[in-house]
Amino acid sequence: MSQYARSIVWFRRDYRLSDHRALHEACAQSSEVIPVFVIDEVLLKGFKNVRQVQFIQACLDDLEERLRERGSRLLVVQGNPAHKIPELAKMLQVNAVFLNHDYEPMAKLRDAHVERELKKLGVAFLSFKDQVIFERREILSGGGSPYKVFTPYSRAWLKALETDRASHLKEYRPDLKKLVAEGSLKERNARFANLGFDPVPLLDENGKPLKFGEAEGRALLKRFAPSIAHYKKDRDFPSIEGTSRLSVHFRFGTISVREAVRFCSEHMSEGAKTWLNELIWREFYMMILDQFPHVEKGAFKPEFDSLKWEWSREHFKAWCEGRTGFPIVDAGMRQLKETGWMHNRVRMIVAMFLTKDLLIHWQEGERYFAEQLLDHELSANNGGWQWSASTGCDAQPYFRVMNPVSQSERFDPEGKYIRRWVPELRDSDAKRIHWPHEEEGLFSSGPKGYPAPLVDHKEQRIKAIRMFKKD
Repeated sequence: MSQYARSIVWFRRDYRLSDHRALHEACAQSSEVIPVFVIDEVLLKGFKNVRQVQFIQACLDDLEERLRERGSRLLVVQGNPAHKIPELAKMLQVNAVFLNHDYEPMAKLRDAHVERELKKLGVAFLSFKDQVIFERREILSGGGSPYKVFTPYSRAWLKALETDRASHLKEYRPDLKKLVAEGSLKERNARFANLGFDPVPLLDENGKPLKFGEAEGRALLKRFAPSIAHYKKDRDFPSIEGTSRLSVHFRFGTISVREAVRFCSEHMSEGAKTWLNELIWREFYMMILDQFPHVEKGAFKPEFDSLKWEWSREHFKAWCEGRTGFPIVDAGMRQLKETGWMHNRVRMIVAMFLTKDLLIHWQEGERYFAEQLLDHELSANNGGWQWSASTGCDAQPYFRVMNPVSQSERFDPEGKYIRRWVPELRDSDAKRIHWPHEEEGLFSSGPKGYPAPLVDHKEQRIKAIRMFKKD
């Protein structure tokens, strides 16, 4: 006999039916399960990342279709989840609300409020680990504290995985027969358009419609199988399709991270080990945000909050628009603006260029990425920017400053990536494309229509080092 007569499963960033922990638990413990999503008016107030909104709406439509194929439906309502979930629990006369953990500071406050309100109604609040393999304080140092450096964390993570691999990587298979019948819910679903978010085209870098949803997440993982063995070698070259392109699917949970780690085991190679390491980085940054929430507002190392960053509105605008005069930087920023995605190696290059060459505060870049990236994740975005700016945990030492030209020569040797995104330089040869400006007169312009460089990298590197030393 089921423990609960009727329950809600609250979908948040887990838009799938397979290997879904909260959905599995709800179906196992309830006679009837109602899938619910709340369009969060509080979170969306002033929200600028329209691509993410459109992607979520597309994933919700896909989830709704999959549920209807099974004779059920997704109930989508609009409001403040802190109030809306308790209201729905009362209106639908449920005994429990099932959900998966979230680790962002605002989400944790919201969930704690919902739990308190449900308790007043006598409704159980049941939350589960789902978007990571290890969470919170499950991976600790020998001294019993959270790790602040990635390498020992990753070693401890891998060791913990091997202690009970079957349990940590268990596949959760919900009994979808427990889902509420479609006809029993008469409410009309809310849509993001209700809040003024008009649909925008979601296109890949080839101008083709971007695919979304659970089936696409799993299909991408399958397509990654033939190339994962070469991932370690290919991942740093932006003109090669050497990455999985699954970041947005991990962000919105259209694929299970457990499935991804099982996939690594099934395709074991040096490339698979390297890709698994990237998944561990993802969990490391989530743990950092969860255990050290001050990083959302400032530097991981508070002493760096007093750094005297420069600020040039013109330089920041040029960086955003891909008009810096540094081809690899401009290519990355134009790719981001057009598609909402950027290759990871290029993300590091443009982030370090903003902070170490233009000497602009890392939070300005973090904020712009948050507005543009389709796969934006607070923990990873914050961690990556603080790494590049040398203010975070396990940060790039401040005296190591990437040279954007040598990075371009190394990782885009033939200039294919630059030619794709900087058409002004398409006719440049493979040597000149990385620095198309005249040899004499650093700030003289290069090919017609391409801007002169904003700064002298050598001079700015020295300035950046001095800035940190003064602090």
